[in-house]
Amino acid sequence: MSKLTISEAAKLKGVSVYTLRRWELEGKIIPKRTPNGHRRYDLAQLLGFKSELSYTIGYCRVSSYEQKDDLERQKQVVELYCAQHGWQFEIIEELKDIATRL
Repeated sequence: MSKLTISEAAKLKGVSVYTLRRWELEGKIIPKRTPNGHRRYDLAQLLGFKSELSYTIGYCRVSSYEQKDDLERQKQVVELYCAQHGWQFEIIEELKDIATRL
């Protein structure tokens, strides 16, 4: 579990350090504190932080009709992953039958 300083976290999120402090006050993100009181942000938490307006697209694809069952399994895994993280999401699926050219 990688821990980032407030300036590293701000750069990763593309926001100012003041925004991270405000998010902490609002309870949107909670950093750990060092013994000296410095904030340390968990990388996984930062990458998984989603605003109310964000939307995740899951893309599932197979290359032949015979793989249709694989496509269904892909969709189930992506849907489960998104739901576990509480994300708003949509699944895009593609079944492309690629013919062999001689």
